[in-house]
Amino acid sequence: MKLEIKRVYEPSNEKDGKRILIDRIWPRGISKKQAELDDWLKEVAPSTPLRKWFNHDPEKFDQFENRYVKELETDKDKQESVEKKVKYSKDKRSLHLFIVQRTRFITTLMC
Repeated sequence: MKLEIKRVYEPSNEKDGKRILIDRIWPRGISKKQAELDDWLKEVAPSTPLRKWFNHDPEKFDQFENRYVKELETDKDKQESVEKKVKYSKDKRSLHLFIVQRTRFITTLMC
């Protein structure tokens, strides 16, 4: 199963497969109907304090990654959502949607 990543603001298409939003906050300016989601796994996303601390600063990425992995390993809700994400990933096709513009961060964390 190939992991596909796309910004939630990009239009959906028939090749998307299951559309899963992985972000803690709902994207501005887009309705649930427009997003055409199959699920929203907000628990998988970094915690609000970690997200605010990181603030998409490339200088902090390595430290952010370590802290985020620790969150994933210790938070029960995150672990349950990760298991759900893995099940989706084993499906025929699954697309993980994000709000952020810098998909380099996402690609590194999701692989």
